[in-house]
Formats: sequence, C-alpha cells, structure tokens
Amino acid sequence: MPKHRMLTEFGMGSSLRRQDYTEAAKRAVKDALWHNSINMAELFGFPKEAMLIDLEIAVQQPEQVDCEALKSIFPYGQISVTATRGGLDVPRPDGNPTVIANAAISVSFDMERKNV
Repeated sequence: MPKHRMLTEFGMGSSLRRQDYTEAAKRAVKDALWHNSINMAELFGFPKEAMLIDLEIAVQQPEQVDCEALKSIFPYGQISVTATRGGLDVPRPDGNPTVIANAAISVSFDMERKNV
C-alpha cells in the first residue's frame, strides 16, 4: 500500500548551558507534539500503532543526538528518526554554546486511494 502523509508539525527546543544535543532534540519533539491534538488514527479508522511517524531533528552536531532516546517520547506508532545538520549553536561567554534544535514530525499511513 502507498504511504500518504497526513500531518506535519514543527517544534524547537534548546539546551541552554549543558550543550546537550539530545535534550534539546527531546524538547523540540515535545514542543511539536504540544502543538496538536489531532487524533489521526481514529479519524481514518486505523489503530494508533499503524501511524508511520518520521521525525527529523536538525542540530549543529547531529552525531551527538541519541536517536533511540527520541523514539521513547512517542507512546505509539512506528517511529523513524533522522538527525541532520541544522539548528543553531549560539556562542556564550563561558565557551559552551546554547544548543537550539528543530524538529519536524510527519505522520503518515499506508492507505489505498479509491478512484471515484
């Protein structure tokens, strides 16, 4: 069956002093999830586990993000996580930058189109 994207949501998170890329990413994901309360699965008559969730995280040092830890934020669905270069490291006088992460969450389902 073809994969059809139904929803995309965006979020931003930061790690102010610890330069923790995973924590900034977690906060970005939670920010994105907080923006919606759409019950996509129920709307189409699918179980929540059928949701195909693609998470893209953008930070300056993507290799520092624990992608497996991000999956645990979602209570259901089939989660795919990609960390890419982006976001922002804001210099601080003490030498450790403030880390800003951006998240994009896309929710899709495998479904067939019917010709009408």
